[in-house]
Amino acid sequence: TVPYDLTLNFALLAETPQMVAVAADGNSFLGGAHSVPIIARYVWLPQENKMLRADTLLADPAGWGPISDYVREQLHAALSQRIDADELPPEERAETIRTIGKLIDLGTEPKPQSFRWFEPVMMPSDGKIMALRFVFPPYQAGPYVDGVRTVEVPAAMLMPHLAPEYRAMFTTAPPPTPVPAPPMGDQPELEGPRASATGKP
Repeated sequence: TVPYDLTLNFALLAETPQMVAVAADGNSFLGGAHSVPIIARYVWLPQENKMLRADTLLADPAGWGPISDYVREQLHAALSQRIDADELPPEERAETIRTIGKLIDLGTEPKPQSFRWFEPVMMPSDGKIMALRFVFPPYQAGPYVDGVRTVEVPAAMLMPHLAPEYRAMFTTAPPPTPVPAPPMGDQPELEGPRASATGKP
């Protein structure tokens, strides 16, 4: 008998009155060399009673062109960094970049289906979306061993292409800058209770 198996976990990514985002991650095993990954992202708009989907996200499908270019640039740059870290011989490096680079280009074609899974990156101060993190399951933009790949596309790049009904959900304001903690040497010393002349506190 084949030991069939299914594992699926759900995580709440964001929850506001306007939006609920959920991640589904898992895998199924039906035999073979390894399990099949299950990756999905769902963004629900409760006030409108509908999903936020890639095929309705943009005002014009042509807008996927510059978004695809940006995502490809990020994935190719990450690939080059990983290959450089492996210190491969020049011929093997060139072949690896060519092979995986082709997978990246095929998996990020400028069409909604290539970008169907995404999760919002929220602005802490006002609960608006400051970026979308596009999620690419194994095999879509690289080999199985590369696992899940993600690229964050800032709202400033998305905004000119968004459908008008969704623009109010996004913000191009920069995220707040965290205030650094003072160095340990600058911390004020706490004085303990002083003894009186009698030796009592």
